[in-house]
Amino acid sequence: MHSAPGTDPVDPASPPAASAPIVRGSGAARAAMVARLEETGTLRSGVVRDALLAVRREVLIPQAYVRRGPAGEVPPRWDLLDWAEPADREELLALLYGGESVLIQHAGERVLGRVPGPRSGGAITSMSSVLGMTADLLQDLNLQRGQRVLDIGTGAAVTAAIACWICGDRNVVTLDRDAHLTEAAQARLADLGYRPTAVAGDGSEGWPDSAPYDRVFVSYAVPRIPRAWADQLAPSGRAMATLSGTSPSWPGLAIVTATAGGQVRGEVRPVEFGHRPGHGFERLYITREFLDRIEAGANAGPVVHTRTAPPPDEARGFWLALDHLCPGLVRNWGADHLVIGAPGCGSWLTARGGGEGRWSLTADGPRDIWQEIQRVAARWRAAGEPSSYRLHLRDDHQQWVSADADGAELSWSLSGPAATNGGEAQ
Repeated sequence: MHSAPGTDPVDPASPPAASAPIVRGSGAARAAMVARLEETGTLRSGVVRDALLAVRREVLIPQAYVRRGPAGEVPPRWDLLDWAEPADREELLALLYGGESVLIQHAGERVLGRVPGPRSGGAITSMSSVLGMTADLLQDLNLQRGQRVLDIGTGAAVTAAIACWICGDRNVVTLDRDAHLTEAAQARLADLGYRPTAVAGDGSEGWPDSAPYDRVFVSYAVPRIPRAWADQLAPSGRAMATLSGTSPSWPGLAIVTATAGGQVRGEVRPVEFGHRPGHGFERLYITREFLDRIEAGANAGPVVHTRTAPPPDEARGFWLALDHLCPGLVRNWGADHLVIGAPGCGSWLTARGGGEGRWSLTADGPRDIWQEIQRVAARWRAAGEPSSYRLHLRDDHQQWVSADADGAELSWSLSGPAATNGGEAQ
């Protein structure tokens, strides 16, 4: 990266020179954003916190989309806000530092040189993830000065910028399948004074030209871990990615580590939030029409009462196992009680807790979702109610997850193509 006189281009404590002007008010917005993350316990003192205070998101994301019109409107309407437009700055500042996802690309367009204003139809094809989740993952990644980092799923280059600030930009490779995103990231990182290696390619192949890496960070969900990511780890290196089945409801965090002797070990931790799926990896979802049918109780059988409770929401190890052992189920987290649907066949279940430990069940469809829950719960309890799992990586085609070394009580295979980078990138 370019450095101003008196600054060390590798020292993360020295902010790089930047060609973009500092806009009044953005510093206060960054400080407020960091304070909110600290208040919720998401952010701790350390280099990630310091990087979030230093990285100017309005330089990385000078344009962003907002959706206009009511939810469900067809075709959807979007406005592209632009930092260069004074009338857009207040709304854009709130988007960039509010902590929620930021929409950065529409319909696969070229990102540089866009004209701000309205768009109609199409879909958002890239976004910067919820900041709290990103900060939490980067803290777990334990980035340190001088480490070599592979950032897969460049997107808006937020994680790439943080890695540059902490580790030094000469140690960072950021990779995205979309050459438009790579082009924009390279230009905007340069505006911050960073010159990492920015490349376009298939994320599942990693980037062997600059391997090995001390850290690999993946900004999209995959159904299994490409072996290339493990093979490109340096001794004592670590890779992290969201591991998910077809449902978005119960994600897992895959952590792959390389021992000093070159062995590879894997772990899957159930988590509350995860990244969106990568390119070529489709997920199920519950449509508004399906929810209306569930809420109306259409074709439901009689209400069944039971004293057998489902495992609590906090038992994420169980729900992760259910997602993989009984695929095709999606939870409606917007309901105040348990609502699970199977979009593939139209089956659904609602379960409401009542007094004296009684549960009231209503259901419809060919799948007996309640019995599926109880069968997996029995296996989960027999395995000791695990809260995390072992991840076994033999190669790209033989991967499985187990509660213990032999997986006698609770295990499942990981199948499906490993997604290439895309989805909810950083």
